[in-house]
Amino acid sequence: MYIYHELAARAAAGNPVRVGLIGAGKFGSMFLSQVPTTPGLTVSVIADLNPDRARAACAAVGWDEARIAATRYTDDAEAMIASGAVDVVVEATGNPVVGLTHARAAIRNGVHIVMVNVEADVLAGPLLAREAQAAGVVYSMAYGDQPALTCEMVEWARATGFEVVAAGKGTKYLPAYHASTPDTIWDHYGLTAEEAAKAGMNPQMFNSFLDGTKSALEMAAIANATGLTPPSDGLLFPPAGMDDLAHVLRPRAVGGQLERKGQVEVVTSVERDGRPVHKDLRWGVYVVIEAPNDYAAACFRQYGMNTDSTGRYSAMYKPFHLIGLELNISILSAALLNKPTGATQGFTGDVVATAKRDLKAGEVLDGEGGYTVWGKLLPAANSLDIGGLPIGLAHGVKMKTNVAKGQSLRWTDVEIDETTPAARIRREMESAFKP
Repeated sequence: MYIYHELAARAAAGNPVRVGLIGAGKFGSMFLSQVPTTPGLTVSVIADLNPDRARAACAAVGWDEARIAATRYTDDAEAMIASGAVDVVVEATGNPVVGLTHARAAIRNGVHIVMVNVEADVLAGPLLAREAQAAGVVYSMAYGDQPALTCEMVEWARATGFEVVAAGKGTKYLPAYHASTPDTIWDHYGLTAEEAAKAGMNPQMFNSFLDGTKSALEMAAIANATGLTPPSDGLLFPPAGMDDLAHVLRPRAVGGQLERKGQVEVVTSVERDGRPVHKDLRWGVYVVIEAPNDYAAACFRQYGMNTDSTGRYSAMYKPFHLIGLELNISILSAALLNKPTGATQGFTGDVVATAKRDLKAGEVLDGEGGYTVWGKLLPAANSLDIGGLPIGLAHGVKMKTNVAKGQSLRWTDVEIDETTPAARIRREMESAFKP
């Protein structure tokens, strides 16, 4: 892409790419750590609910006093977006409701937006992406996060003439994890609650990774960006190591575990009995491809590709991702090339709030990673058919009905104000992109 050459020219001209960061948490801090060693890129403004915390984060990642002093800190993200002081906004709050507001503010002000906030992207990304395109603004996934890296592999496969059989990422999963709560999360990470608190680790946020919600959100984002379809009744999380991807992630008709070709799926790093998977892909991403002809299949063999027993299915993978340390690629692609590093194209997958335990009328839901619900990936058409409540709106709303453990919630199961901006945007998206 020659981004670095473009960036060097901007640095030489004294015209750096100006970034506005919203949310100086872990992801934001990882990005901030790379800024001092990236000539031609500057962070003009950081917006955080606690500006002093954001300033401290900059010091913690190695910024010198001069750089800290030259950066503006605020708790007003919308004012930052409208200030004219930034070329690209990075939305890294993780809050789906405020994420939609920030995205629309960026689009309205003609500012490119890198949406680290996958929760907001899955809630109404198809609509935001369409609005951004109409405004001539880039709306992009965040490079370094697994969805953007997976989409890059899907693009590679399709552009080189391969059919994509499956794509996704790895994680650590067991079925019991769906019931995990912020009270039980640290047992799975080998930490005490005191150790986690001392390290500043948020139990609800970490729990969303363990209970399956974050995997569902990331696979929905990939489905919506690529057109690959979700499984009909949620992710299967099959155990599979790097050498087994092509064998496991092929259609059932030829001995694999997929319902059909062209699906998203997450593989787990542990067997169902808890034993570790050999050469697991817990931190990585993958794409499974099919040889289009006998000649290509022969090339797989000749060049050492790991294939299934037929020799026609193979996998490419990236074993690690560096999260915020790689975010510059998205920022610079937007600012210098006017292109996203992955972007929502349609409404293919959705994530529906699902009961972690029996829920009673009158209870208040606490959203992603909490005590009451986890997020289940469904095809968007299935979600709309049942009137599924999106996980992004399942916070702070009261139950109207009883819902049994394991059942998906519907809009009609909760008391929800559909006049709020987030609910309105979501309903507008559903209407515009109904499959």
